[in-house]
Amino acid sequence: MGEAMRTQVAIVGGGPAGLLLQQLLHVAGIESVVLEQRSRAYVEGRIRAGVLEQVTVDLLDKVGVAARMRREGLVHDGFSLAVDGERFRIDLKGLTGGSTVMVYGQTEVTKDLIDAAGARGCPVLFEAEDVALHDLDGERPYVTYRKDGADQRLDCDFVAGCDGFHGVSRASIPADVLNTYERIYPFGWLGILADVPPCDHELIYSNHARGFALASMRSTTRSRYYVQAPLDTRIEDWPDERVWDELEVRLGPEAAAHMTRGPAIEKSIAPLRSFVAEPMRWGRLLLAGDAAHIVPPTGAKGLNLAASDVHYLSEALIAFYRTGDGQAIDGYSAKALARVWKAERFSWWFTGLTHRFPEADAFARRMQTAEIAYIRTSRAAQTTVAENYVGLSFG
Repeated sequence: MGEAMRTQVAIVGGGPAGLLLQQLLHVAGIESVVLEQRSRAYVEGRIRAGVLEQVTVDLLDKVGVAARMRREGLVHDGFSLAVDGERFRIDLKGLTGGSTVMVYGQTEVTKDLIDAAGARGCPVLFEAEDVALHDLDGERPYVTYRKDGADQRLDCDFVAGCDGFHGVSRASIPADVLNTYERIYPFGWLGILADVPPCDHELIYSNHARGFALASMRSTTRSRYYVQAPLDTRIEDWPDERVWDELEVRLGPEAAAHMTRGPAIEKSIAPLRSFVAEPMRWGRLLLAGDAAHIVPPTGAKGLNLAASDVHYLSEALIAFYRTGDGQAIDGYSAKALARVWKAERFSWWFTGLTHRFPEADAFARRMQTAEIAYIRTSRAAQTTVAENYVGLSFG
């Protein structure tokens, strides 16, 4: 075992949640070390979501990593909903008193946070393998890991579990303490990324008889599209042309007329699930992001929920180190989960509104189209959608 290092907060996981938490703590003068099992190149290359809530944008501003996002990100004032090709617009900015969303890829957020960590001398240890958490229910927790072939130990006051759904953090909470809630959806999203201009300057969510489709983007020259597909879909059965043909049908004639086809630079199928683990704190372990919850991507809430978690978590840790009072730590789980469940509700509802469910009968289909028709004609209904989409306040 190498010589033990010591820090105040050990952050397990070097994705956006862990890296943003490190920056928030650093600004407040709190030391932390990030342990990430993958390589820097792998972490920076992961293709993930790309719609940031106003509160997430504000957090990136707060920790001083928003400059490139401000230059390259696309501010969106609204998005479109379509039913069988006919679409209408939800005016996010007008309905929420000025709130918007920012289209800026999670990959880019991650790169900016890693660059900032390096510039500020915040330790991020990539390729830290076999991470294990110890004595979490005592006052002196520690983390062991293997780095460059040598066993290492990191002593700390708290462990922040930001290592995703399959990470070691949630698995370290005793089974009789943890409650989990889950909904597995009977379909996935087949996604295609291409270096072509988007078909519209805003996102289009489409409910079509053949299934859901989404027209999204990462920039003015890179487009991201999705079609709903069965869980047993094989990528090999979906050559590029078939994907483009299906998108044109599901998104409707107006979008199809402005669609530019191009070769896929990434193509994948993502299953959809809703998942929440409670509590998000056990002893000196505090969970954040996908380690504690998963949302279907329909509402673009995954990365944003991770950001709100680490906002609450950083506030609790800052209060502890400033006053020695553990009250905010004790309240972290309940505070974070209150916002998590509201985002879970919106993502579940929006998925139900826009997708074709295999078991749905003709009545269920009529209910979907009636609800969308109501949203189309009701400012109150549109306001509800807009408030949730731009992100609820931290409260």
